[in-house]
Amino acid sequence: MSKNSAILNKINVIARAPFQVYYEGEADSLSATNRIGKFDILPGHADFFSVLHPGDIVIQNGDAEPTIFPIVNGIITVRDNEVRLFVNM
Repeated sequence: MSKNSAILNKINVIARAPFQVYYEGEADSLSATNRIGKFDILPGHADFFSVLHPGDIVIQNGDAEPTIFPIVNGIITVRDNEVRLFVNM
């Protein structure tokens, strides 16, 4: 496996509110909801920006139980295999 292939097996995620970090680290996938509906972010995803709608953020990392937290709204950006969420609970 090449170095670039290994990098694309995970995404780096940081999910935060103004005064709290809800998740920071690697993940296999992230699921959220925007005005179109539910969507998933996987390793290698194209650059992306969206306004988030109410619902659960689901972050899956390996076989561990997913990290799940509800949000009222927020924004998500994806660039260079890094996912950033700024959310309101």
